[in-house]
Amino acid sequence: MIIAEAGVNHNGDVNRAKELIVAAAEAGVDFVKFQTFQAEKLVNKTAKKADYQMKNLNDGDDSQYAMLKKLELSHDDHLELIKYCKSKNVRFFSTAFDLDGLDYLLQLGFDHFKIPSGEITNYPYLKKVASFRKPVILSTGMANLKEIEDALEVLTSEGLSKNDITVLHCNTEYPTPMQDVNLLAMRTIETTCGVQIGYSDHTLGIEVPIAAVALGARVIEKHFTLDRTLPGPDHKASLEPDELKAMVEGIRNIELAMSGDGSKRPSASESKNLDIVRKSIHLKNDKRKGDVILKEDLTILRPGTGISPMKFEDVLGQKVKRDIKAFSILQEKDLC
Repeated sequence: MIIAEAGVNHNGDVNRAKELIVAAAEAGVDFVKFQTFQAEKLVNKTAKKADYQMKNLNDGDDSQYAMLKKLELSHDDHLELIKYCKSKNVRFFSTAFDLDGLDYLLQLGFDHFKIPSGEITNYPYLKKVASFRKPVILSTGMANLKEIEDALEVLTSEGLSKNDITVLHCNTEYPTPMQDVNLLAMRTIETTCGVQIGYSDHTLGIEVPIAAVALGARVIEKHFTLDRTLPGPDHKASLEPDELKAMVEGIRNIELAMSGDGSKRPSASESKNLDIVRKSIHLKNDKRKGDVILKEDLTILRPGTGISPMKFEDVLGQKVKRDIKAFSILQEKDLC
């Protein structure tokens, strides 16, 4: 599953949100995800912006509330965007940040829910989302393993099966420095917690989410924008449409490459090369009927249509049944 995280990169403009939907659909993602919130239910009016938000906006205002208030999507916006996603054959998704928001998404008919990193220690939120008995995706930015286990305990104690939970490894620095990705932590979550894993990426570029799929991620989430130079908190750490498309193509290729059953055998496409690339035993010298084959009579050459070189020692000391010219391919029927 590939989730294109539009987030708040619509800048509060429903038409720009539609452009993001078009870009996500053209890239071939499974879901395009927005954020459902009312600023007053999400943040105290005295709360400050994160450092990266201050840097990216550079508007002289450190109020997180003022920033978020401009980025809300209305009820009508939600309905319009859900309808527009259907017309573009991509699924609408959103993250809620409070209890009312969760109920709202349930009323919209959501069949699975995304828990953002900031809510991993929000007990009432976790309890509420688990009560829906719907599949859950849990982001784990800023969390340690104990906090992940505690969150899973809340979800499962409310009746949600671990089979319905996917835990995303995540780092919430925008952008995430490569040395802080710690991608192997995703595997630690899988083995320790016994859940399906995924990765929510905030690095610059596309290589890390592709690598995550090779390591077993079943869900990838990645921010994208129409233009990284647009004003807003997340644009600078987001992919542009061409990059999103390249990421999706890379992930789809890795999914195909990882789709085998794990047994080692020649594939259908390479079997035709066996005789061409491998070698077989050839005679280096002319031999007459009844001659004994000596080591100096043999050479190993392509093609591999004769006796395998693995039988080299078995051939020594045998006699030939007929006259054979030098550099002929030696066959089992030639020996007696």
